[in-house]
Amino acid sequence: MADKSLNMTYSISMTTRKPREFEKEGRDYFFVSQEEFNQYVKEGRMLEHADYVDHSYGTPKDYVEKLRNEGKNVLLEIDVKGAKQVLGKEDGLKTVSFFIVPPSLKELERRIRSRGSEDEGTIAKRMAVAKAEIANDKLYDYIVLNDNVQTAADLIRTTVLSIAKAGGKKPDQPKAQRLPAGFKIQL
Repeated sequence: MADKSLNMTYSISMTTRKPREFEKEGRDYFFVSQEEFNQYVKEGRMLEHADYVDHSYGTPKDYVEKLRNEGKNVLLEIDVKGAKQVLGKEDGLKTVSFFIVPPSLKELERRIRSRGSEDEGTIAKRMAVAKAEIANDKLYDYIVLNDNVQTAADLIRTTVLSIAKAGGKKPDQPKAQRLPAGFKIQL
């Protein structure tokens, strides 16, 4: 995100969950009531939306379009349900998808626990969702191992720059390319 040559901006998602202590409205999320969220969905104003561990999340379509009209490349951080919706509507030679995975499910659980923001029930739900989501990795253009944040970011940055330099993805580009090549997640 810091590399200005990518002209990339982060899309802010909408959610019905309460903000965490460090989160700010309009910077981290658009925090709304369930009723307001449902109205956005009903009116077709969401690019994607999904329920995740007892809360609703989604990407407001008008917000993303505003950013795109400003000439920005928009980064969406969304779950597999949302990605299926976006890729079904928006997939093309200019949409690039990355599935970021931890080195193991054990490491993912350690990371979630280290935040100290979820109870045992929520942790169990998050782990069940993670296991199910990993089975969908082949939907994405690239699967990125996040064993080191800087390395994962560098792999994504280099890939995005390469695709931009080429003018977009190639029509015959294979899905599920692993970055770095050949890694396997420990289930």
